[in-house]
Amino acid sequence: MVRRVLSAALAAAALTGTAFATCTKDSHCPQDTPCCSLYGECGVGAYCLGGCDPLMSHSFDSCVPGPVCKSATYNLDSLDDVQTIDKYLGDASKINWQSQGMPAIYTDPSSGEKSTLLTLAEGTSGTLLASTHYVWYGKICSKLTTAQGAGVVTAFILMSDVKDEIDFEWIGIDTAHVQSNYYSQGVTVYTNGKNLTVSGQSTVAQAHEYCIDWKEDSLVWSVDGNDMRTLNRKDTWNSTSNRFDYPQTPSRIMLSLWPAGLSTNDKGTVEWAGGEIDWNSPYMDNGYYYARFHEVTVECYDPPEEAQIKGSKTYKYTDKAGTNNTVAITDDSVILGSLLGTGEDPGEAAKSGDASATASVAMVPGGNPGGGIRAEATTAAAASATDGSTAQATGSSSSGDSQTFSQGDSTGAGSALEPGLGRIGGSALAIVVAITGLIVL
Repeated sequence: MVRRVLSAALAAAALTGTAFATCTKDSHCPQDTPCCSLYGECGVGAYCLGGCDPLMSHSFDSCVPGPVCKSATYNLDSLDDVQTIDKYLGDASKINWQSQGMPAIYTDPSSGEKSTLLTLAEGTSGTLLASTHYVWYGKICSKLTTAQGAGVVTAFILMSDVKDEIDFEWIGIDTAHVQSNYYSQGVTVYTNGKNLTVSGQSTVAQAHEYCIDWKEDSLVWSVDGNDMRTLNRKDTWNSTSNRFDYPQTPSRIMLSLWPAGLSTNDKGTVEWAGGEIDWNSPYMDNGYYYARFHEVTVECYDPPEEAQIKGSKTYKYTDKAGTNNTVAITDDSVILGSLLGTGEDPGEAAKSGDASATASVAMVPGGNPGGGIRAEATTAAAASATDGSTAQATGSSSSGDSQTFSQGDSTGAGSALEPGLGRIGGSALAIVVAITGLIVL
C-alpha cells in the first residue's frame, strides 16, 4: 500500500507527543521500532505481522514470516474464525482472518443464510478482513454483494508485503461493473485497470462469484465462471527496472469496504470513486454502508521453480529485489508474545496478574489497507472526527467510554445482526481507543 504519511501512527503520536519513525526503501526503520507497515510507518507488534514490508524494515528478520498457503473453503457465517488486529499475534493455526473496523454477521430473513457484513460509518475507515495465511499463486474466489453510493468502494484484493497487488473493486455508483487492476511493488499505473461487465447489471441486488486465477505466467479475472480478462506475465516486462511488472510475491487476501470519497482524500481518488460520500444516503442502514460477503475459497498452486525451498511452513524474503526468486519457503515460524514483540525478538506472553503495559511505540497500525494502492490515508479523517486525540480501533462497543473497548471473547470480532440490517446502533461502528491504553495479552 502506498499511502501518504497521514495515518494511525500520526494519530497515535498525538496521544504521547512522540513522533514515530517512517520508512522507505532508502531509509529503513530503526532497531527499536524495526517493522515497516504498509503505510510506511515504523512500529512493533502488529506492525511486524501481515503487511510488514521487509524491504523497508530494519532487517529481513524484523517481519514475522508469512504462513504458507492453505487450500480451504471459508463460509463467512460466523466471526469465530476472526480476530481483531490488536489481538492477533501471528498464530495462523488457530485463526484464519484478521479484522480492522466492524464486521458483523447478518441473517437473511428469507433464507436464514448467514453471511459477514463489512460496514462503513461516518468517522471511520470502514472494515477490513485480511487472511492470516498467504497465497503464492492459486485460484481465489469470493461470493458477495457490494455497497452502493457515491464515494463508497467495496474491494476483494490480493496484496503482498512488498505491495504487489491484484484487484477486484466496485465503485458504489456503478452497480453494473467491477474494476479489475494490478500493480507491482506499489508502483501506481492506473492504466492497468479495466472495467468488467457483471451479468444481471447489479452487483448489489444479486450475489456473484468473483475469481482470481493467479499463476506464475498468467492472471485471469472471472465472474460467475466466465473468464473476463487475462494478463500474461510476458507482456509486463519493464526494461527500465529490468523486471516484469507482474504480481509475483506471496499475498494476503483482503476483503474490505472503504471511504474513497472523503473530502480529505486526493481529488483524483474522490473523482474515481464517484464523488464525495453522502452520510445521509438512502443506501445506508442505521448509520452505515455495508457490503455482504458469503464465502471465500482458496485453491493453492505449487510455488514457482525459482522458489528457495528450505522448509514448508512460512514465506520469507531473502533479497531487497522483492521478486519471486527472492522468496524462500522455510520452517521459521514466529508467534509474538505480546504487542511489544517483533520478528527478531518475539518476547514472552504476559502471565496472569501482570500489570497492564503501556508504551510510547506504535503497536497497532490504523486505517484500512484493503483499498489497495489507490486508497488514501482515511484514518486521518477518522481521527479528526474524534477531535484528533484518539485512533480508530476494532471490535464492539463497551459501556460508552470512548477511551476503552470490549472485544468479547479472544477470537471474536464485531456483532451479530438479525433480519432487517438495523439491529445495531450506528454509534457502535465509530469506536476509538488510546493506543497507550492497550492491554498486552
